[in-house]
Amino acid sequence: MTLEETTRYLREHIPLTVHLGAVVERYDGASLRLAAPLAPNLNHRSTAFGGSLSAIAILSGWTLVHLALRERGVEARVVIQRSEVGFDEPVDGDFLATSTLPPAPEWDRFLETLRRHRRARVTVRGAIETSSRRGGTFENVYVAVRDEPPEERARR
Repeated sequence: MTLEETTRYLREHIPLTVHLGAVVERYDGASLRLAAPLAPNLNHRSTAFGGSLSAIAILSGWTLVHLALRERGVEARVVIQRSEVGFDEPVDGDFLATSTLPPAPEWDRFLETLRRHRRARVTVRGAIETSSRRGGTFENVYVAVRDEPPEERARR
Protein backbone atom coordinates (compact mmCIF):
# COMPACT_ATOMS: atom_id res chain seq x y z
CA MET A 1 0.00 0.00 0.00
CA THR A 2 1.19 3.51 -0.75
CA LEU A 3 1.09 6.20 1.93
CA GLU A 4 -1.99 7.70 0.27
CA GLU A 5 -3.73 4.31 0.14
CA THR A 6 -2.92 3.72 3.80
CA THR A 7 -4.34 7.12 4.76
CA ARG A 8 -7.47 6.38 2.71
CA TYR A 9 -7.81 2.97 4.41
CA LEU A 10 -7.60 4.59 7.85
CA ARG A 11 -10.15 7.23 6.94
CA GLU A 12 -12.58 4.60 5.63
CA HIS A 13 -12.19 2.19 8.56
CA ILE A 14 -11.40 4.50 11.48
CA PRO A 15 -13.54 7.64 11.00
CA LEU A 16 -11.86 9.51 13.86
CA THR A 17 -8.83 9.75 11.57
CA VAL A 18 -10.77 12.20 9.38
CA HIS A 19 -11.66 14.44 12.33
CA LEU A 20 -8.06 14.44 13.59
CA GLY A 21 -6.76 15.28 10.12
CA ALA A 22 -4.26 12.44 10.37
CA VAL A 23 -2.13 11.57 7.34
CA VAL A 24 0.41 8.77 7.01
CA GLU A 25 3.60 10.62 6.20
CA ARG A 26 6.26 7.89 6.32
CA TYR A 27 6.51 4.11 6.62
CA ASP A 28 9.73 2.16 6.20
CA GLY A 29 8.79 -1.30 7.50
CA ALA A 30 10.15 -0.63 11.00
CA SER A 31 8.61 2.74 11.86
CA LEU A 32 5.63 4.83 10.89
CA ARG A 33 4.96 8.55 11.18
CA LEU A 34 1.51 10.13 11.24
CA ALA A 35 1.10 13.87 10.82
CA ALA A 36 -1.81 15.93 12.15
CA PRO A 37 -2.64 19.62 12.03
CA LEU A 38 -3.09 21.59 15.23
CA ALA A 39 -6.29 23.41 14.18
CA PRO A 40 -8.84 20.56 14.55
CA ASN A 41 -7.10 19.29 17.69
CA LEU A 42 -7.02 22.48 19.79
CA ASN A 43 -7.87 22.70 23.46
CA HIS A 44 -8.94 25.77 25.47
CA ARG A 45 -5.27 26.89 25.79
CA SER A 46 -4.63 26.90 22.02
CA THR A 47 -2.40 23.82 22.27
CA ALA A 48 -3.14 20.26 21.18
CA PHE A 49 -5.81 18.46 23.18
CA GLY A 50 -4.33 15.52 25.12
CA GLY A 51 -7.03 13.18 23.82
CA SER A 52 -6.05 13.99 20.24
CA LEU A 53 -2.39 13.34 21.03
CA SER A 54 -3.30 10.01 22.65
CA ALA A 55 -5.47 9.05 19.68
CA ILE A 56 -2.70 9.87 17.18
CA ALA A 57 -0.19 7.88 19.26
CA ILE A 58 -2.50 4.84 19.34
CA LEU A 59 -3.32 5.17 15.65
CA SER A 60 0.36 5.45 14.70
CA GLY A 61 1.26 2.23 16.50
CA TRP A 62 -1.84 0.39 15.30
CA THR A 63 -1.10 1.30 11.69
CA LEU A 64 2.53 0.23 12.05
CA VAL A 65 1.61 -3.21 13.42
CA HIS A 66 -1.19 -3.61 10.85
CA LEU A 67 1.14 -2.84 7.92
CA ALA A 68 4.06 -4.89 9.27
CA LEU A 69 1.83 -7.96 9.63
CA ARG A 70 0.29 -7.41 6.22
CA GLU A 71 3.75 -7.20 4.60
CA ARG A 72 4.57 -10.58 6.10
CA GLY A 73 1.35 -12.14 4.81
CA VAL A 74 -0.14 -12.46 8.30
CA GLU A 75 -3.86 -11.77 8.44
CA ALA A 76 -4.81 -10.73 11.95
CA ARG A 77 -7.07 -8.31 13.75
CA VAL A 78 -5.05 -5.78 15.73
CA VAL A 79 -6.48 -4.03 18.78
CA ILE A 80 -5.05 -1.77 21.43
CA GLN A 81 -4.76 -3.35 24.88
CA ARG A 82 -2.95 -0.64 26.82
CA SER A 83 -1.68 2.84 26.11
CA GLU A 84 0.50 5.11 28.19
CA VAL A 85 1.30 8.63 27.02
CA GLY A 86 3.62 11.02 28.79
CA PHE A 87 3.01 14.68 28.01
CA ASP A 88 6.34 16.48 28.38
CA GLU A 89 5.69 19.85 26.70
CA PRO A 90 2.63 21.64 25.32
CA VAL A 91 2.18 20.93 21.62
CA ASP A 92 1.59 24.30 19.98
CA GLY A 93 1.89 23.45 16.31
CA ASP A 94 1.16 20.76 13.77
CA PHE A 95 2.45 17.49 15.17
CA LEU A 96 3.77 14.04 14.36
CA ALA A 97 3.46 10.69 16.09
CA THR A 98 6.23 8.28 15.21
CA SER A 99 6.00 4.62 16.26
CA THR A 100 8.80 2.08 16.06
CA LEU A 101 8.59 -1.72 16.08
CA PRO A 102 10.43 -3.45 18.92
CA PRO A 103 13.92 -4.91 18.33
CA ALA A 104 14.07 -7.89 15.97
CA PRO A 105 14.24 -10.62 18.66
CA GLU A 106 11.11 -9.27 20.37
CA TRP A 107 9.24 -8.81 17.06
CA ASP A 108 10.23 -12.34 15.93
CA ARG A 109 9.01 -13.77 19.25
CA PHE A 110 5.68 -11.93 18.74
CA LEU A 111 5.33 -13.39 15.22
CA GLU A 112 6.17 -16.90 16.41
CA THR A 113 3.68 -16.65 19.28
CA LEU A 114 1.01 -15.43 16.88
CA ARG A 115 1.75 -18.30 14.50
CA ARG A 116 1.60 -20.93 17.24
CA HIS A 117 -1.22 -19.61 19.39
CA ARG A 118 -3.26 -17.35 17.03
CA ARG A 119 -2.93 -14.51 19.56
CA ALA A 120 0.06 -12.42 20.64
CA ARG A 121 0.97 -9.10 22.25
CA VAL A 122 3.57 -6.60 21.13
CA THR A 123 4.77 -3.33 22.66
CA VAL A 124 5.33 -0.35 20.38
CA ARG A 125 7.06 2.81 21.57
CA GLY A 126 7.19 6.24 20.04
CA ALA A 127 7.21 10.00 20.34
CA ILE A 128 4.96 12.96 19.65
CA GLU A 129 6.81 15.92 18.17
CA THR A 130 6.38 19.28 16.48
CA SER A 131 8.89 20.73 14.07
CA SER A 132 10.78 22.26 16.98
CA ARG A 133 10.40 19.99 20.00
CA ARG A 134 9.26 16.73 21.54
CA GLY A 135 5.83 16.97 23.13
CA GLY A 136 5.74 13.52 24.67
CA THR A 137 6.40 9.82 24.43
CA PHE A 138 4.17 6.76 24.40
CA GLU A 139 4.19 3.03 24.93
CA ASN A 140 1.30 1.02 23.53
CA VAL A 141 0.54 -2.68 23.77
CA TYR A 142 -1.34 -4.20 20.85
CA VAL A 143 -2.91 -7.64 20.61
CA ALA A 144 -3.05 -9.41 17.28
CA VAL A 145 -5.54 -12.25 16.78
CA ARG A 146 -5.45 -14.48 13.73
CA ASP A 147 -8.74 -15.84 12.47
CA GLU A 148 -9.14 -19.55 13.01
CA PRO A 149 -8.74 -21.50 9.76
CA PRO A 150 -11.98 -23.23 8.64
CA GLU A 151 -10.38 -26.69 8.99
CA GLU A 152 -9.60 -26.00 12.66
CA ARG A 153 -13.16 -24.80 13.29
CA ALA A 154 -14.50 -27.95 11.66
CA ARG A 155 -12.46 -30.16 14.02
CA ARG A 156 -14.15 -28.74 17.10
